[in-house]
This record gives sequence, C-alpha cells and structure tokens, in this order.
Amino acid sequence: CMNYMLPLSYAWGNFSVLAVGIWAIVQRDSLDAIMMFLTGLLLTVLTDIIHISIFYPPHDYISDAKRFSIGMAIFSLLLKPVSCYLVYRMYLERGGE
Repeated sequence: CMNYMLPLSYAWGNFSVLAVGIWAIVQRDSLDAIMMFLTGLLLTVLTDIIHISIFYPPHDYISDAKRFSIGMAIFSLLLKPVSCYLVYRMYLERGGE
C-alpha cells in the first residue's frame, strides 16, 4: 500500500480482513466472527498471490521503494498461513468443530 504499485483492491481486501479480525477478537463468544475472519484470511492469500503476480514490476523499472513495498507484501503473504493456523486453533478453543 505504500508505493501505489498494487491496486486499491489489495488494500481494501487486507484492511477489511483486519477489521473483521478486530471484531473476532473483541467478541470472544462469536463463532461466526472467527469463521468469517478465517475465511477472509484464506481468500486474501489467494488474492494476494494474484495481485503480486500480476502487478510485479519489470526488473528495469523497480526502485528501492518499490522493492521494499513488494517485499513487505510478500512477507505478509508468507505470514498468512501461520495466521490461519492460529485463527483455526482459536476457532477450536471457542467450541468449533
């Protein structure tokens, strides 16, 4: 989101999942909130892969700010499976099947 290299749908998708995640943390008794958060995380993994693969700049036109921005997007993508696992464990703790 820092360098406007990725489209607005990347930012909206990740920020909306963040908002649902805050809702899931605040409402500890809601299974729907945690399920929506897990589903949103899984969907953003797929959309992040598509966004990064389509909008990755050519090697000739990449500046340091773009390199840092795309590196953080890839780092975020690599951390999302860990987040999905932790959210799934939270789902099981709340009584999910």
